[in-house]
Amino acid sequence: MNTTLVRRTLAKVPEVTLVFWLIKIAATTLGETGGDAVTMSWLGETSPGANGMGYLIGTAIFAVVFLAAVALQIRRSTFNPWVYWFAIIASTTIGTTLADFVTRAMGVGYSGGSAMLLLLVFASLFAWKKATGTVAVDSVGDAKSEAFYWLTITCSQTLGTALGDWVADTAGLGYTGGMLIFGGLLLVVAGLYFSRKVSPTALFWAAFILTRPLGAVLGDFLDKPVVKGGLALSRYSASAVLLVFIAACIIFFPQRAARARH
Repeated sequence: MNTTLVRRTLAKVPEVTLVFWLIKIAATTLGETGGDAVTMSWLGETSPGANGMGYLIGTAIFAVVFLAAVALQIRRSTFNPWVYWFAIIASTTIGTTLADFVTRAMGVGYSGGSAMLLLLVFASLFAWKKATGTVAVDSVGDAKSEAFYWLTITCSQTLGTALGDWVADTAGLGYTGGMLIFGGLLLVVAGLYFSRKVSPTALFWAAFILTRPLGAVLGDFLDKPVVKGGLALSRYSASAVLLVFIAACIIFFPQRAARARH
């Protein structure tokens, strides 16, 4: 087969497989523990007298990392798993710190923040569809579609943090309850996918969004105090273990670029 034709049929994002979702959940969990490690442990947002500046500074730090990662991803002409997952991790950490800043420091609250961010996700998808004609992930191969792709991802990552906190705290279901809720919803999405009665593209974005609050409550479960329902693990240690797990998945389970519509 002509190599030029092959390149044209490949997207710059990975094929969606079970390994993809395992890494995605680990990355979103890492975003929670890593973001909290910077804003809460390092910048002192859990200490007496904290005024929310830690969340703002943490967001600024991760914004720089995220923009650099996305620029690197967009500049590449082909899919590279290390670059792609670096950008995903950067998006989920900035999602954590930004959501915490909006809901806690700005006083919007988890309910208001979740509603606002959900509208942003839908607005991003609508604008993407309007501009390119499709929001299918296999279409992500040019600068315009990639810009919309990463904008949508950032909005969904930020939404996931606020939504996870709302379920665990405001709704009073706790971290275990949150994991059961979002894990159950992901199983429903998987069932709809195998039934082949719902648009695969819609199901992909539903699953992509749902894995973020799942990772948020899982990350909180790992590092929050025992009295609050967590395991009180070190945020730095938990982040390091998750990073090693992601790297191992990339090394031992090579990923291919997406070719067909998800």
